Amino acid sequence: MSEKLQRNDPCHCGSGKKYKNCCIEKDKNKLSSKLGVAGLVVIVLLGLWFWGTAMSGETQGVPDCPTGQQWSESHQHCH
Repeated sequence: MSEKLQRNDPCHCGSGKKYKNCCIEKDKNKLSSKLGVAGLVVIVLLGLWFWGTAMSGETQGVPDCPTGQQWSESHQHCH
């Protein structure tokens, strides 16, 4: 397994420059871009989950019963 590239090591691109004077910013931008996309995906998935829960028509696990009936917890249906 390779070691982590340090700032003063020769750059991995083969330019002959030190890593800090060559590709360090580009590599940092790639990482932050990937983290940003991953964060966005998590936010979208959570939003879809919350939306689906809200649209299911159930409140705290009790479904809506027709008018004049109520939910029986022991029988798990409307009476």
